[in-house]
Order: sequence, then C-alpha cells, then structure tokens
Amino acid sequence: MTQQAVDRNAADRVVPLVNIANALTVARLVLVPVFLVALFTAGGHDAGWRWIAFGVFALASVTDSFDGEFARRWGLVTDFGKIADPIADKALVGAALIGLSVLGELGWWVTIVIAVRELGVTALRFWVLRHGVIPASRGGKVKTVLQTFALGLAIMPLPAWAAPGVATLFLLAVVVTVVTGLDYVAQAVRLRRAALH
Repeated sequence: MTQQAVDRNAADRVVPLVNIANALTVARLVLVPVFLVALFTAGGHDAGWRWIAFGVFALASVTDSFDGEFARRWGLVTDFGKIADPIADKALVGAALIGLSVLGELGWWVTIVIAVRELGVTALRFWVLRHGVIPASRGGKVKTVLQTFALGLAIMPLPAWAAPGVATLFLLAVVVTVVTGLDYVAQAVRLRRAALH
C-alpha cells in the first residue's frame, strides 16, 4: 500500500467535529439557561412555568442518555465531546441544584455536598490523568440517575404531600453521591501508587 493510500485511510477515519453526538451535547448546554429562565419566571412558583422548566430539564437529561451512546455506537467520539459532555452534565445538574436552593426549596447543604463531590472527582481525574483513567463506575451511574430523578420531581409543581418522598430521594442521592465519591478517591490513590511503583 502506498503512503498516499495510508494517508487517505487515516483521513477517512477522522471523526467530524460536527456530528449528532456533539450536537446533542451542545443542545444540552444551550438548554441550561432556558431551563433557568423557565424555573425563575413568575418568582419560581407558577405551576405552568414549573412544568415548562421540568420539560426543558427532562429534554436536556434525555440528550445525556443519547449523545454518549451515539458517539460509541457510530464511532463519533471526539476530544470536544469528551470535554463538553461532562461539562454539560454538571452545568445542568448544578443549575437545577442552585436554582432550587435559591428558591428555598432545597437545602443548600445538599447542593454544596453534591457540588463538592463533583468538583472533587473532576480534580481527581486530572490528578491521575497521566497515570491512567478512572472509568465511570456503576455506582456513579446510579448516582446520576438518582440525582436526575430527585431533581426532576423537585422541579415539578407537586402537591405538598409528595415533599417527604422527594426529600427521602434526595437523601438517598446524597448518600450514594458521597459513597461513590469516596470510591473514586480510593481508585485514584491506588492508580497513583501503582504508577509510582
């Protein structure tokens, strides 16, 4: 095979930056301010606007399920996607947590614990990056589902009797968030020790 043919084959394997997976990730980022506007319109307590905010949040959350799947299944993984996808995830969850706390509907301690964990895990990933990658764990995926579900219910204008159930779900989400965060710390330490020996 000639060098030109090799170069042509390599060029054929280059993943275009503009693809469906990256488009969904960008859409999720764009939906974050739209969600916040809907959440805070009419003081944040109008049922109609809360349903709209929930719809935007749910739509953005669904894009998270598909962008990674499309990227892996169709070979559309890009450096942009690797960076932008987790940023979009954290921006959406962070906006919902902070928004609900500002409205007085979610304790700031919940928002702070989850935010510290997410930022801490991100820092850990960078800390061990040259020694290896800490993969997303099953517990991490459960954490994401619990957080998303709890936030979705909290955004909905549900009747007062649903509040204890939503609070319990948030408590469970916080516990799983902390436990999986500690697991990531242990993985990072093991990875660093293995690299140094």
